[in-house]
Amino acid sequence: MKIGVAKEIKSDEYRVALTPAGARELGQRGHDVIVETGAGEGSSFTDAAYEAAGARVSSVEGVWADAELLLKVKEPVEPEYGRLREGLVLFTYLHIAADEPLTRALIDSGITAVAYETVETDFGALPLLAPMSEIAGRLAAQAGAYFLEKPLGGRGLLLGGVPGVAPGRVVVIGGGMVGYNAAVIAIGLGASVTILERSIDRMRHLEEVLSGRVSLVMSSTLQIEESLREADVVIGAVLIPGAVTPKLIRREMVVGMKEGAVLADVAIDQGGCSETSHPTTHSEPVYTVDGVTHYCVANMPGAVPITSTKALTNATLPYVEAIADHGLAEAVARDPALSRGVNVVDGKITYEAVADAHGLEYQPLGAVLPLSAV
Repeated sequence: MKIGVAKEIKSDEYRVALTPAGARELGQRGHDVIVETGAGEGSSFTDAAYEAAGARVSSVEGVWADAELLLKVKEPVEPEYGRLREGLVLFTYLHIAADEPLTRALIDSGITAVAYETVETDFGALPLLAPMSEIAGRLAAQAGAYFLEKPLGGRGLLLGGVPGVAPGRVVVIGGGMVGYNAAVIAIGLGASVTILERSIDRMRHLEEVLSGRVSLVMSSTLQIEESLREADVVIGAVLIPGAVTPKLIRREMVVGMKEGAVLADVAIDQGGCSETSHPTTHSEPVYTVDGVTHYCVANMPGAVPITSTKALTNATLPYVEAIADHGLAEAVARDPALSRGVNVVDGKITYEAVADAHGLEYQPLGAVLPLSAV
């Protein structure tokens, strides 16, 4: 199969969807890997490194036109909509429940789009979202500590405190992969950490793995409101796979927060968990609402592209190999987790949460893609 690797053109996006090591693995399986010129530069992978691994380097037109399977990191942006076409399988982070223009462009093009973030195992794990969630959670805690500094508009508080001075308070809303990793870094910085979570079983697990170093509290509207009033840093780590994130933080709650506190909304890719959140970039990462610094960068792991690109390829490569070796229909028939990643096929929405988000018709995957495992 011809596998294309596109260069990311979204603002401040430095990751690439495949490392040279991954390209070599695919080449050894008999596939033709075509990498766009300069695609790996942001992650310190040169064109020569891809060529040494057996890949071909081509222009943007060549990659999009020749590929049967196109690998990206982020969703297509408007200048790329015209390159979407029937017969192409796109494999990337999509987050289309919060992006109606892109959803319409995918439908109109007839492309088949598979989303990393909705590949889901029978046990509810999200194997392709997990590595970026780990990184984003850790970056969110770092960003919270950084933007608490007074010259950056923060309260002027050292998150870890010093002997004789109490540490700052970090509230993490959501105890999943993002929340856990945010808590790990906040604990390491010396902060006092509270995680708000709705699953008692998950809280028991966090109590065990974090050795009781955090406060674990049942999440509710009242509890969120009370916790935000005392917080120096709030990390929004809420996720409903493939769906728009509920607005758990209301405007009046933000009004009640401390002057110079920081709100890092990691859920911004899916619309954000605060009514006051809107996407920002690494170039302009923050803005202020009612005296609260909002950090809402929509591609947080793009700030550490070497780590992110390697972690992403580690996770995605087995799925890329399955699609390339067997074709999409057979690959998803063999693997129910991969089948849940298919969001759009031939102009039809095959992921129910996306259809619901935009008021569009939902078509079960089996009705539009012939599934027959051998």
